[in-house]
Amino acid sequence: MHYSLLLHYTEQDATTLGDEAIQAGQAAFSAYTRALQDAGVLVSAEVLQHSTATTTLRKVDGELVIQDGPFADTKEQLGGAIVIDVADLDAAVDWARQAPPIDWGVVEIRPGATYTVDGAWTSNG
Repeated sequence: MHYSLLLHYTEQDATTLGDEAIQAGQAAFSAYTRALQDAGVLVSAEVLQHSTATTTLRKVDGELVIQDGPFADTKEQLGGAIVIDVADLDAAVDWARQAPPIDWGVVEIRPGATYTVDGAWTSNG
């Protein structure tokens, strides 16, 4: 079963965080993804650029509207996503509780509905 671990946290820039915090965060993410990889459950992982780099598209009255910036103006933003393939929600919770952002933000677990394999949509359950 595929689960996405959606990482939400308050965004800060390198100046605000400082070199020590950045290095500690990078080391924590490296160790975490290495553990996921070693366990054979990592499907993909990505830390996103700052939300100011976001472009949001929607249709309003049938017309395409393109907005610079994130969809929601909130304190916490989606900072990354990790997709894991585990047996059940209990296993996903176990991995999510080990995700580095649990110490400074929120880790949302969302089961996948379908995913692609060689270009074909496959049911997740």
